[in-house]
Amino acid sequence: MNAGQQHLLDLYRAAQRSEAAPPAPGTHTVRTVREIQRWHHFRAVVTAPADHLPSRIRRAVRSAATALLSRESRATGSRDGAPARLNS
Repeated sequence: MNAGQQHLLDLYRAAQRSEAAPPAPGTHTVRTVREIQRWHHFRAVVTAPADHLPSRIRRAVRSAATALLSRESRATGSRDGAPARLNS
């Protein structure tokens, strides 16, 4: 079954169910793709870079790593972020 035959079948089903007719194949494809592209461009411009998912993940990993390193440095008695040396 090609796209034209499928469209005719969809038209028949829509008429039987008293629904709106579906658009013909290929008529809204380019316009829909362009609208989606414009929407993604709009979201990229309006959304602050810090609100993007990779930035949020990076920020969470940094804060977790900083918390773990500061906790470890306090436990070992290091200074200025350098690891503590054990005297033996």
